[in-house]
Amino acid sequence: MAVWPGLWPALLGIVLAAWFRGSGAQQSATVANPVPGANPDLLPHFLVEPEDVYIVKNKPVLLVCKAMPATQIFFKCNGEWVRQVDHVIERSTDGSSGLPAMEVRINVSRQQVEKVFGLEEYWCQCVAWSSSGTTKSQKAYIRIAYLRKNFEQEPPAKEVSLEQGIVLPCRPPEGIPPAEVEWLRNEDLVDPSLDPNVYITREHSLVVRQARLADTANYTCVAKNIVARRRSASAAVIVYVDGSWSPWSKWSACGLDCTHWRSRECSDPAPRNGGEECRGTDLDTRNCTSDLCVHTASGPEDVALYVGLIAVAVCLVLLLLVLILVYCRKKEGLDSDVADSSILTSGFQPVSIKPSKADNPHLLTIQPDLSTTTTTYQGSLCPRQDGPSPKFQLTNGHLLSPLSGGRHTLHHSSPTSEAEDFVSRLSTQNYFRSLPRGTSNMAYGTFNFLGGRLMIPNTGISLLIPPDAIPRGKIYEIYLTLHKPEDVRLPLAGCQTLLSPIVSCGPPGVLLTRPVILAMDHCGEPSPESWSLRLKKQSCEGSWEDVLHLGEEAPSNLYYCQLEAGACYVFTEQLGRFALVGEALSVAAAKRLKLLLFAPVACTSLEYNIRVYCLHDTHDALKEVVQLEKQLGGQLIQEPRVLHFKDSYHNLRLSIHDVPSSLWKSKLLVSYQEIPFYHIWNGTQQYLHCTFTLERVSPSISDLACKVWVWQVEGDGQSFNINFNITKDTRFAELLALESEGGVPALVGPSAFKIPFLIRQKIITSLDPPCSRGADWRTLAQKLHLDSHLSFFASKPSPTAMILNLWEARHFPNGNLSQLAAAVAGLGQPDAGLFTVSEAEC
Repeated sequence: MAVWPGLWPALLGIVLAAWFRGSGAQQSATVANPVPGANPDLLPHFLVEPEDVYIVKNKPVLLVCKAMPATQIFFKCNGEWVRQVDHVIERSTDGSSGLPAMEVRINVSRQQVEKVFGLEEYWCQCVAWSSSGTTKSQKAYIRIAYLRKNFEQEPPAKEVSLEQGIVLPCRPPEGIPPAEVEWLRNEDLVDPSLDPNVYITREHSLVVRQARLADTANYTCVAKNIVARRRSASAAVIVYVDGSWSPWSKWSACGLDCTHWRSRECSDPAPRNGGEECRGTDLDTRNCTSDLCVHTASGPEDVALYVGLIAVAVCLVLLLLVLILVYCRKKEGLDSDVADSSILTSGFQPVSIKPSKADNPHLLTIQPDLSTTTTTYQGSLCPRQDGPSPKFQLTNGHLLSPLSGGRHTLHHSSPTSEAEDFVSRLSTQNYFRSLPRGTSNMAYGTFNFLGGRLMIPNTGISLLIPPDAIPRGKIYEIYLTLHKPEDVRLPLAGCQTLLSPIVSCGPPGVLLTRPVILAMDHCGEPSPESWSLRLKKQSCEGSWEDVLHLGEEAPSNLYYCQLEAGACYVFTEQLGRFALVGEALSVAAAKRLKLLLFAPVACTSLEYNIRVYCLHDTHDALKEVVQLEKQLGGQLIQEPRVLHFKDSYHNLRLSIHDVPSSLWKSKLLVSYQEIPFYHIWNGTQQYLHCTFTLERVSPSISDLACKVWVWQVEGDGQSFNINFNITKDTRFAELLALESEGGVPALVGPSAFKIPFLIRQKIITSLDPPCSRGADWRTLAQKLHLDSHLSFFASKPSPTAMILNLWEARHFPNGNLSQLAAAVAGLGQPDAGLFTVSEAEC
């Protein structure tokens, strides 16, 4: 029977498809399926089968099949037949057997593989056909090759003593195919076969069995596969040698003073590469026992010498007593009266300034200090005017004019004129190009050595200025500013993302003698295995620099950071513009997104819009959306939810379901809406949202019931069950009313702190000195769960002051003073009245 040539491929495809359905599960090895009664020797056998291959970048890969005898060969990829036009076919005849042979080639692109990403691995298989039956080749798996930029673990710097073992861990970046690892020592390849003292473990760690001086070098872990070659940060390894004493020399001859001596040197071996010096003295003296040493009677000259020495000693003692008396007088003038130890046990409650009552003679009074004022600034930053508000510019210098002796002018004026004067001086500067308009995103105040606090209400952003952070005799005007991401250009490279608001405090050039603490929210899920977190600061030239790598803080640096679940506290001795940036180390790195659903308070038309916002889970982002929705006339219609958004390159999808078709109709033309991954991940775009438009069948319909789903592809998701009346339901509005409560932007002096000043000084004085019984600042840090920062606290002149400053920054204004008092009182200090101030001290 003749068959039209154009129908032959289609008929063959039908036959092969039916055979595949009847052949059961796919096998990875070659499988033959003979026709009953046919010659099995004439079944196709493969001369070339497709092999596993990787797609590098965007280059397609080639798969080849060759079989004999074969009249047809087709490729099948992930269960679907490849179109005939995509096959390149070459037919030939075997010279020895005369049997027909056939070779088929196809190209597979990256786009084809990505279509099934995450569902299963992409595979292809070819099927050869002859008159005796069919044969399937082995499966070839096609994978997209990649190598991430960041190492899962980089080798740390180390200092080890001579002959001590060294282990440098390295976990290469995630990649397909898995990366191979090699090590460099000062850019030279480390070859364990040439050095038996070195080997590399299966986990890619470099091990040096016994450290030698020659092992002092910079070590780099290198990961590579067919895509790229990555280098870790270099780890400096220093092999040091502690010094040891040489033998003592012989005793010298007896001298005129009836002593002799011997010496030794720290040279056996001498300390090297930072090793410790020898402990002890290099010179030993003792009295002679020789008969040659004869004491002679003291003459008149010796008596005069002794009398003169005694007179000098008496004068020095008298001078010392005078200095002690002067110091005590000055101390009495500085101290003030406080209550007895009940203040400590009751939570450091502020002492009353009323005169003491007759029935309580032990309660001492505090006289007001007329030289110090506590001021609260609440004036408007911008003068009232029509039209758009101006932007302000600042320099990195002082805002106040310097006077002789290092003092600065303090302007006394009405609140309105003071604000206008401050604005006029800000507008003449040229450092910052953008400051927020109005006062909602800015706070400022005038401070001296007593310190204070700036706070931008409802943003989680504050600046604590501890006592003595500003040098005595100086007065600074300090500001705190929250910037909108679109107003400040913050370059982000690779997988970096903005995790915190961009915040400025200044002026940048002021001199600080103690670190201030900048507090701000962040939306990262902190994990050393998933994130590399860095604090960035903008220089005077406008470029951004990494000033701190969290987890690798050096105590001597100008910056330090206490990172908590939703906030970070930055210790800094230099004011400026800061931001917390994260770089994902794996796909497990996640950011917290706050999901908010808003809809109109009043709906007069048939259309009803539901806006779903996807924000960073920070107070400042929430504040911005609440203010925007108030202007749009929106109300919250569901309780906010948190979604963990992962660094997986997958978009965020939003959809609406279960809309009652008899009452409402969705005007969405597709099954879901999407927010691109990078719009969310870079963190610089505000107000990201999707809108679902519904239409009522009748204006009388006011009840709405539906579901809104928000999810990341192959990631976390949240669902909202909406069931409310669009005309009168306001039960969720109270959730944001609590968030919108205001606060005082600036507090100056003692009112800015929970702990009374004199009680604070008593705690510092008693806990700073080391105590053998453990009743010192280290134990206080442990009780407050801050013992991971002991090295930073120890690097400061007063570790206790750093601990109390951090407590103030974390717990103002709602901190529990009773708990702090209990922690301090429970340290076991031997003096029970340590924190009381006696009448004599006043």
